[in-house]
Amino acid sequence: MNLNKLVKAGVSIAALTACFSAYAGANGVTVSIAPEKNTLKQSDDVNLRVTITNTSSTPQYVLKWHTPFGGIEDQIFDVTRDGVALPYLGKHYKRGAPTAKDYYLLKPGASHTSTVEISSVYDMTVTGDYAVKYHAASVDLFMATPNARGLTAAAAGADIGEIESAAVSLWVDGLHPRGTVVGAQLELSKAPGSVGAMSLSFSGCTSSQSSSITSAIAAAKTMANSGVNYLTAGTQGTRYKKWFGSYTSSRYATAKSHFTAIKNALDTKPIVVDCSCHDSYFAYVYPTQPYKIYVCNAFWTAPTSGTDSKGGTLVHELSHFNVVASTNDWVYGQSGAASLAISNPTKALDNADTHEYFGENTPAGN
Repeated sequence: MNLNKLVKAGVSIAALTACFSAYAGANGVTVSIAPEKNTLKQSDDVNLRVTITNTSSTPQYVLKWHTPFGGIEDQIFDVTRDGVALPYLGKHYKRGAPTAKDYYLLKPGASHTSTVEISSVYDMTVTGDYAVKYHAASVDLFMATPNARGLTAAAAGADIGEIESAAVSLWVDGLHPRGTVVGAQLELSKAPGSVGAMSLSFSGCTSSQSSSITSAIAAAKTMANSGVNYLTAGTQGTRYKKWFGSYTSSRYATAKSHFTAIKNALDTKPIVVDCSCHDSYFAYVYPTQPYKIYVCNAFWTAPTSGTDSKGGTLVHELSHFNVVASTNDWVYGQSGAASLAISNPTKALDNADTHEYFGENTPAGN
């Protein structure tokens, strides 16, 4: 139901204002969102005005890639259609652990507003009632002090920081009739494909780059095989506990299923590696578009195996695909991932870097 319909139905402006106001966030940082239109046609882009405010009396530092100020670089919105969550269609990155330069300064009392288009990262082509809220969550969402290295929450051993807005409602008169299952939702409803022969192809890569990627694939297979063998044996040693935390049978089964799926992708799926990215990051994928991996600048200077390696990067990115493990990025870097395993083992199971570090197993654990 749109804003005009709510007003006509007798809902007061004061109540609507309270409904759409920002929730109080950690560190006194709040966020509010407002759509340019509440009723949209199939030809309309869905644009939202996002305002992040520091309500505290001290400066706050917010991780840039969990803000919309440079465009959407991560999953920072939750979107539902007729009550059903929509898959995120944007990029999932492999990054290094954040440093001070990766944070946006909000001075005391300051606000910053940006308008972003979200219908390119969520499929909003089906007619229906949509609910959208801003929801940024990361162990490193806030930086405690502005020093040369930055003191992130992960470095301090803290849990996940969040900024969340109230939800806004939209009506979209879409391209497809209400109830149609399309795109990413259709992909998620499919059963896993039949086992075939793995293939590796390249896009925009030099012969030298292709050779390096081939070696990285071999390293990734070694990591995936090692992970599957470890988990199939039921081992509950330091390697598991360091990256996935305390043991429960259900969490252990999840870790095993994830590595089995990663191994299956490396053994039986048509993997495409694209070399066109020139960002500073390691790599990225679109989680609804298996099995294409875009490798970026940091990938080329990484070792083939070992910590934050080329092979580990491929394990990280494969885990992001919805048909593999559908992981997110709650924290980057070994220190943060190890802290997450202690503070929140459930989130560790949903963290892509955690899977990479378990696979790389450096320094080695048993």
